[in-house]
Amino acid sequence: MSQHITTKPAAVNYHRVPRNLWRRVKRQLPPELRHVRPGRPRIGNRAVLNGIWYILWTGCQWKAIHRDWFGVSSSVLHERFQTWQELGIWDKVFQTLVKFYRRERRIQWRWQAVDSRSCAAPLGGSQTGKNPTDRAKLGSKIHILVDQRGAPLAIDISGANQHDKWSVKNLVFHIAVPRPGSEQHFCGDKGYDFDDVRHIVEQVGYIAHIKRKRKRGQPVPDPCPAPGETQFPARRWVVERTLGWLAKRRSVRTRWCKKSTNWLAFVQFACASILCDMTVFG
Repeated sequence: MSQHITTKPAAVNYHRVPRNLWRRVKRQLPPELRHVRPGRPRIGNRAVLNGIWYILWTGCQWKAIHRDWFGVSSSVLHERFQTWQELGIWDKVFQTLVKFYRRERRIQWRWQAVDSRSCAAPLGGSQTGKNPTDRAKLGSKIHILVDQRGAPLAIDISGANQHDKWSVKNLVFHIAVPRPGSEQHFCGDKGYDFDDVRHIVEQVGYIAHIKRKRKRGQPVPDPCPAPGETQFPARRWVVERTLGWLAKRRSVRTRWCKKSTNWLAFVQFACASILCDMTVFG
């Protein structure tokens, strides 16, 4: 019997960064210095990244990492992770993978969608707030803007008590790569049905497709103008799927970082891995 050929990525190895992702990330990391002095040599970037990859997926504490697992102590992992964050490495990693996706797959600019996901933040910290959908427990939000396939192009985080509409400006003005001048449509749910949101979206050149909130006493909205259609085709499901992919990574699904910048770094690393999988496996 012939072996079935599939383009689906293999099961995730929590202990090792995939080769395709490592090849793109290693160019953005600080160069490894040659050891010429007496004493213990500096731990290589690959071992450190493997440890961060493990924490991204499992959500375990830094001090739970045993030195024998990756050849690096938990204190070195945490120090290197924060140093790279302060140097803007994780932002560069995300931008590099967006450019890699653009070069290999071409970004589908015609239809873009935006949405958010609330995540618990038991330890509190900056950029947290009382989540109105979780009995006012502390939480944070991930806001993303994706292309027609669901590839993340812009990321923002906020407290769980902040309304989704306040993140739209940050998303549309901070897309990782320049937008072309072609016709582009912006899709959003009822949470973005505000005049100021529509003004911002149209100001930057989008055609807004934001679902209207029908209030009591208002007439039924007009049917879809497209011939043979009773409603607009579903196009927002791709952003919900991408948020579901992010939630599989436990350091993203639950925010255990007190510093919002550290949690944003985890989200950027997670989006970079999603972009790599979408580029390599389609």
